[in-house]
Amino acid sequence: MFWISSSSMGRQLTRPKTECQQARCTRRPVHATDGRVKPVALLILPALLACGRAAYRNHPPTGGANWVALGDSLTAGTGAREGFDYPAQLGRRLGRTIYNYGVPGDTTADALARLDDVLAADPRVALVCLGGNDSLQRIPPETTFANLDRILERLHAHGTCVVLIGIRSATALDQYHKRFRQLAHHHRVLYVPNILDGVLNQRHLMTDQIHPNEAGYEFIAARLEHIVRAEGVATY
Repeated sequence: MFWISSSSMGRQLTRPKTECQQARCTRRPVHATDGRVKPVALLILPALLACGRAAYRNHPPTGGANWVALGDSLTAGTGAREGFDYPAQLGRRLGRTIYNYGVPGDTTADALARLDDVLAADPRVALVCLGGNDSLQRIPPETTFANLDRILERLHAHGTCVVLIGIRSATALDQYHKRFRQLAHHHRVLYVPNILDGVLNQRHLMTDQIHPNEAGYEFIAARLEHIVRAEGVATY
């Protein structure tokens, strides 16, 4: 098993719109600029390069041309101004466009239902972060992860390199942690645990009890940048 230690056309009107060892849905593409943030080296645990690229499916990708981010409000950037969600900030750090398919309130079933729109954007790399709303709505984890399984399978069939971003379940005892690891292992994808790790309960990084503010999304983007660069995904 591999593990990294340490949650319609998205943001545009016109088209296109790994596991290591242990919407506001706006309507334009996120374009890269020269944004920088303060280093968070002490808060980011490096990806373990011993995993090796060959461990991941579609690494490198066998199809697609664009980067996309599929998710719910945490991807859409609820709590931040437009252009300060994590895909936008990650795009600026990587020097590329990341098309945002985050829709607030979406469950894994909702995302699966609109996956054709995402595939129409010809994804080369897909950041997938879903499951929070399933937990809030008390959807059985078996259903949630069956939907995620289908999403990953269809993205892989397109030739897409998938980065699976986990989220903690909204329960006292996390019901998702082990399941995300198993899903990542089964599909051989780069896995980043718990999107809100290091952000949740940090008042200066949160706009409410669930959603980060702009600084919180900046933290997430910096963490993801470190991982995708270390694993070679940033070159795609």
